[in-house]
Amino acid sequence: MEHSSSLRGQLFILRTMQFTNYATMVLLVTYFPLYFESLGYTKLQIGAIYSVGPFLSIISNLAVGVISDRTKNLRRILSLLFCVQILALALLLPQKEFGIMAGIMALFYLFQTPVNSMMDSVSLLAADQMKRSFPSIRMFGSLGYAVCAVLFGYLLKVFGSDLTITLAIIVIGISFVFSFFIGNYQATLRKFEFSGLWGLLRKKETVTFFLLIMVVSIAHRMNEGFLSIAMREIGADDSVIGYASLASAVSEIPMFFLLAKFGHRFRELPLLALASFIYVIRLGLLSYASEPWMMVALQTMHSVTFAIFYITALRCLQALIPDEYRSSGQAVFAVVWSGLAGLVAGTLGGWMYDSMGLAYVFRTGAIFALVGAFGFLFVHLRRSQ
Repeated sequence: MEHSSSLRGQLFILRTMQFTNYATMVLLVTYFPLYFESLGYTKLQIGAIYSVGPFLSIISNLAVGVISDRTKNLRRILSLLFCVQILALALLLPQKEFGIMAGIMALFYLFQTPVNSMMDSVSLLAADQMKRSFPSIRMFGSLGYAVCAVLFGYLLKVFGSDLTITLAIIVIGISFVFSFFIGNYQATLRKFEFSGLWGLLRKKETVTFFLLIMVVSIAHRMNEGFLSIAMREIGADDSVIGYASLASAVSEIPMFFLLAKFGHRFRELPLLALASFIYVIRLGLLSYASEPWMMVALQTMHSVTFAIFYITALRCLQALIPDEYRSSGQAVFAVVWSGLAGLVAGTLGGWMYDSMGLAYVFRTGAIFALVGAFGFLFVHLRRSQ
């Protein structure tokens, strides 16, 4: 009975932290730019603040992942990450000067960007030890994003953009408090050795996996990075753009539930190929969408592209990287999925947008997804021989 109660408690803690983590993401992605705009910053200044994130994520993810595996103290590292984020935001509250604010946001990003991968790392370890499925924990992140996209939008409309940083401090504060109660899921793992990690990362199948993940992730980032620009270009207002974000977050939830129940019945590589092919369709249709409602409707395909792809990719990663290197493997995945793919998608997409137009950005994304789909299918067929 006590064990059952402890299990329920840990599930509640992890699900709450996924919820609050993605509530923070809503603020960062949607409402922080509006806050900076309310301070009178130009689009170029706001873009400069946000461009720091992908660069810092490469350094911070790898450093935090390796430190976590070496010290076997992922829960305390999470507490430290949340603590510094709160301090950075507290310093941000009285600031209006762009240079100082940009420096503080760089500090914030240094400690914020590893949180997603470390939360996935602890959730995967916990799910394995508690005999639960990872999607049954991760789906609460999507729920947090969906609920808070609406809730925060209402609160900020009523009280104004000045509330943005206070909301972020409250939400991250909740994560900070809960981080002290996470179980130590790394305690029984074998000792971390750099040579072992390097040996795993050098293996041909690991390199191939990460390359294919990056190719499809570039397609995903092209959708994510240029969708709001495309919607504004065809006349959508901020509320309609918000509906598109909400549609993608809500559509993930039933798919995570289905993957939690039935995902283990399907092999990883064919599922990754299928999700990549659907990315081709999604991005191809986006390139022809001429009305805002079409783009909102297409965002519901997030459930069969991102949800299937991300969860299945993490299943694949679990098979490639043993638990004693879980945080490091997760960190490399985050660098490939967010950092490197984000830099390529932003640079290439920006150049294509200026020279050829938005339709070609989405079509180029579709080509990347098609290459990834054939890659996963090819690897699967070779393994099956």
